[in-house]
Amino acid sequence: MHEGSKKAIFAAFFANLSIAIAKLAAALITGSASLLAESVHSFADTGNQGLLLLGGRRAQRAPDARHPFGYGAERFFWAFVVALVLFSLGALFSLYEGIGKLLRPHDVDSVGVAFAVLGLAILLEGWSLRTAVREAGPHRHGRSWLAFIRQTKNPELPVVLLEDTGALAGLMIALIGLTLAVVTGEPRYDAIGSIGIGLLLLVIAIVLAVEMKSLLIGESAAASAEAGIRDTIAGSPEVRSVIHLRTLQLGPEDVLVAAKVDFVTDDVPTLARAIDAVEVRIRAHTPEARLIFLEPDLDRSRAITAPD
Repeated sequence: MHEGSKKAIFAAFFANLSIAIAKLAAALITGSASLLAESVHSFADTGNQGLLLLGGRRAQRAPDARHPFGYGAERFFWAFVVALVLFSLGALFSLYEGIGKLLRPHDVDSVGVAFAVLGLAILLEGWSLRTAVREAGPHRHGRSWLAFIRQTKNPELPVVLLEDTGALAGLMIALIGLTLAVVTGEPRYDAIGSIGIGLLLLVIAIVLAVEMKSLLIGESAAASAEAGIRDTIAGSPEVRSVIHLRTLQLGPEDVLVAAKVDFVTDDVPTLARAIDAVEVRIRAHTPEARLIFLEPDLDRSRAITAPD
């Protein structure tokens, strides 16, 4: 896990833990459904940062006989678990709490405390999101934020970005619901705020689950990286053509490369040296290509059929 991801995770962890404690205290004082839903959301987010750090630590283990390709996919797995936590503890609890208070409404007490905590939470979540945006910036490469979240092979930054964005949006929903409840005297607005938070978390959890599921099943390397690998092989003086190329993202910084290649020579010692030279060029161009398998073969599409 690179340093930028760690900074974003630690910022989110401390922000969410502080916010969760403040929200829970305020929810107990005021009886606000939105604040209670938000406190559970923040505690879930705090646990999620711990899961991301656990995944990063476990992914650093060296390959062994049982896992010869290493443990890089641990980071994808724990990010998927984060999506499940958001869905269960975050979305479902918020919906349950909101529907319960909608059916059995009661007035919100000590609204000043509730507004103060929401204001503090907005500041802390804004700081956490700013950190995540700053750390993710160098990895965007000109892509939109949506394209970055969908295409990046780094699971931690999209998780933190979506969590922090969802947290800020949830706080605004809670603020609006609480404000309407105070202004109109109708406590059901606070319950509706909790339901809105639950629906928001549900959408974020589904987006995260879909993206992490794709990485867990097995994605190819980024299109630009794969094209660069193909060009590197094809441009080597030892190579006539690339017959076919397959890549697999074993981890965020770990790519497997397998290719059938038509080499210029068929002399075994010369062929062995040619394969080694091409592998060196691939790793120089794409450092994350740690496992490379090049199979010599004949490109039959290039074969010239003699005239009758």
